[in-house]
Amino acid sequence: MQLTLVRHGEAIPAIFGNDEKRPLTPRGHIQAEETADYLKNIIKPEVFVVSPLLRAQETLAHLQKHFQDVPVVICNTIKPEDDAKVAVEWLSQLPYESIAVVCHMNVIAYISSILTSDSFQPFSLAEARIYDQAVIAAGLSTQLKAFIPQS
Repeated sequence: MQLTLVRHGEAIPAIFGNDEKRPLTPRGHIQAEETADYLKNIIKPEVFVVSPLLRAQETLAHLQKHFQDVPVVICNTIKPEDDAKVAVEWLSQLPYESIAVVCHMNVIAYISSILTSDSFQPFSLAEARIYDQAVIAAGLSTQLKAFIPQS
């Protein structure tokens, strides 16, 4: 099965501590578009899983331009402060062979380290990493490709 992990593009700083409604900056939109253009001919997602936060939703919108008929599941266990172990368990229950996840640096990098049993490797803005595994579980994934936008 294939799992694609994507970090959101650059977002504006939190205003009055409101982290949930931070939109992408113009640069963030360009980053998200570059990542979407890279992924459009490489992955064939059966489902998108996305954080409920605005910057992840806006990043996903760029991917959806290339994958218009792919359903979207909003997941409340992949927000920045969430436990990656809970997220991995949640993802492992999905009945799909190709999943693309769009969320946030802390949780996504920890998901990656759990899946590969590698050390924590931060994701760049709008970075995408593609993994192969028989099932989503700790230590069973191999990273196949990665892309970091140039913007």
